[in-house]
This record gives sequence, structure tokens and C-alpha cells, in this order.
Amino acid sequence: MTDTELRTATLQDLATLLEAQQVRKVDAVVPASKITTRPDGLIRVEDVDGMLTDTGVIPVSGDYRPTDLAVEQLADKLGIPLAYARKLYTQRPDLFQANVDGWLHGYVARSADESWVEGADPRSFLLRMFRPDMGDEPGMLRSFLSDRYKVIDHLDVLTSAIEGINNAGLEVQVQACDLTDRRMYVRIHAPQVEVLAPELLRGYRSPWTGDQGTDNPTVFAGFVLSNSETGEGSWTIAPQVIVRICTNGMTMKRDVLRQVHLGGKLDQGVVRYGEDTQAAQLELVKLKARDTVATFLDVEYVRAKVAELTEQAGVKLDDPAKAVEIVTQRLSYTEGQRADVLRMFVEGGQMTAGGVMQAVTAAAQLQPSGDTQYAMELDAVPALEAAVAAAGAS
Repeated sequence: MTDTELRTATLQDLATLLEAQQVRKVDAVVPASKITTRPDGLIRVEDVDGMLTDTGVIPVSGDYRPTDLAVEQLADKLGIPLAYARKLYTQRPDLFQANVDGWLHGYVARSADESWVEGADPRSFLLRMFRPDMGDEPGMLRSFLSDRYKVIDHLDVLTSAIEGINNAGLEVQVQACDLTDRRMYVRIHAPQVEVLAPELLRGYRSPWTGDQGTDNPTVFAGFVLSNSETGEGSWTIAPQVIVRICTNGMTMKRDVLRQVHLGGKLDQGVVRYGEDTQAAQLELVKLKARDTVATFLDVEYVRAKVAELTEQAGVKLDDPAKAVEIVTQRLSYTEGQRADVLRMFVEGGQMTAGGVMQAVTAAAQLQPSGDTQYAMELDAVPALEAAVAAAGAS
């Protein structure tokens, strides 16, 4: 984990880091002809005007070390196979340089008369960067994006969403925050919005405390606020049904609210966002946050979701180990993730399709990455459905 990331942090820790990052951010739309690669894999940005700040003009041109995500996006934009690009970057940066610069500056296209012509890639790209902490150090290339990408920063989304939640008049708790190079995640709980789920939790045991679902068969409402600054999808609000005895978060994937980051073509140079444009975008975040949490943090909504889950959760598994194997293969989990799910399934003690769902959401909490935890929580319902299918096929 880098100094730009957080895992299971407090809201204050997240806000502090986001504020520090805000000062270091540089966004520039740069033509392909002004982007080159060094033999050590650093990306060099040339001939871009400096950025005007309250303390003076800050240079933008310079060297930037790409994140894994930026390498992935660069490969995608240039049509270089991802696995190959990663191998070159980590093992043969000289060949990474040859490939990237070859496609950026030796672009070949078929002309109208069917002859071959050579020239630079005609496109421009939005480069999202962090300035270096020290003068001689390279900066960080965070993402390599289309020049139509509409930026909505984490700090603005967080502030606007919290305001929208407050405007809804609901009491909530920020349970944990994650920040990765790809996304921000803020897990918000409303323990007072609870319902009984005795059938859903019958026979389930918390793998963390040993508490029995039969003794405390309650779930409550929550949601995950998520955003990407670096091209990894939209900002979202994802509702969850959370088990009180273990905080397993079962995300209702079909109900997730999304807002895509796509706007008009940006001009070349340092990107300066108009205050009126930004204000309109953030007002939308605030209003949607207010309206959607008022829907999600509602007893009737939670009760309806519990009924949907319970309908399939009680299906018994004749061969539980085989069912877990089938589900984790279908969800394309790694060997380590499969082992985590199986262990959580055994410790949960619920030999049903619902037990597989609980195992997946419990295993999500063991993952070192906030991205992986969120992805596995989104698998709650697909895991349940796959377990039911596996039971029917046995």
C-alpha cells in the first residue's frame, strides 16, 4: 500500500489525506506528440504550460512514475496487450519505452487512397498526476484517460454526499473508509434501521465472535459511497443489508445508483474547471445522495430485500464443499480468495446457499485491498444464486 492509499480508515483520516492530495493534483490534456517514455519507465510530459496557483506558477512538464492503473490504461489506449505491457514495465522498461513511444510517435494509419502513412498518434489524452513531494523526485502519473473524461474528485463527492445525507435527516455512522489508486469507498451504517431475519440467519455463526444468528437474528441498513477520480467507472451509492453479529455487508447490486464520468471534449493544456460547472455536478451528487439514502435507509426497503434473499438462502447443500468450489470458480476468485471463502463457510456453520453468501461477504473483509472487498460484497447475490444452481445440479 502506498502513501496515497488507506485501508479501513476513519472518516477524518480519509478527509485529511484527500485534502493533502488536492494540493498536489495536476490535470493536463496533452497531445501524444508531447508524451515520451524514459528508459527507466518514467513518463515524460513536455511543453505544457505551468499551473497557476495562489503561490505562483507550478511547472507541469516533467517526469512522472505511472501507477499500475496508469500502465493498464496506457496499454488499453495504445492497443498493447495488458499482460505484455505489465511484464515490459516491470522487467524490461527499455522495451516498454520502445513499445509506448513507437505507438505514440510512429502511429500508422490507412489513408483514404488505401496507402500507408506514418505520423504521431493524433489523439490527446487527459493525464491526472500528482506533483512530486520534493523537487528532484518524479511525480506520479495516476491515470491516462480520454480527453472527454469528466472529473469529479473524491473530496467534493464526499462533502456533497455527506451534506445530502444530513439533509435527509437520517442518523448514520461512518463504519470504515478505503482509498486505492482506483477508487474511494465509504461504508455508512444505519443500525437503527433494522429488521428481523430469523430464516436468513438460522444456523449462522459469526466467524469473528462466535455469536449465533439464531440468538440475534437482526440485520440493518447501510450503503457504500464510492467514486473514481482515475477512470475506473462512475460514482456510486450501493445499498447493503448488514448482519448485526458480524457486519457482513450484502450489497444489492441491482439497486446500485451510478453516475458516469463522461463529458465534452477538453481543450489541450492544464485543465481548469469552471466553478459553475463543478457546482452543478456537485449539487447533483448532493441531491441524489439525499434521495437515494432516504430510499435505502428505510425499514420497508430492508424488509423487502431480506424477503428476496430468504427465498433462496434456505436451500440445503448436499455437497457443501463442492458447492463452494463451483461458486468460487464461477466468480473467478483467486486460489487465496477461494480458501478464504471455504474457511468462512466452515466457520459460519450454515450448510445452505445462504451460508455460501455469508462466507463470500465475510471473506471480503479479509482482503488486503478495498477494491477487492467491494467487488466481493457485490458478489453477495450472485454467490447466492450460483449456490442455489449448484444445489440443483447435484
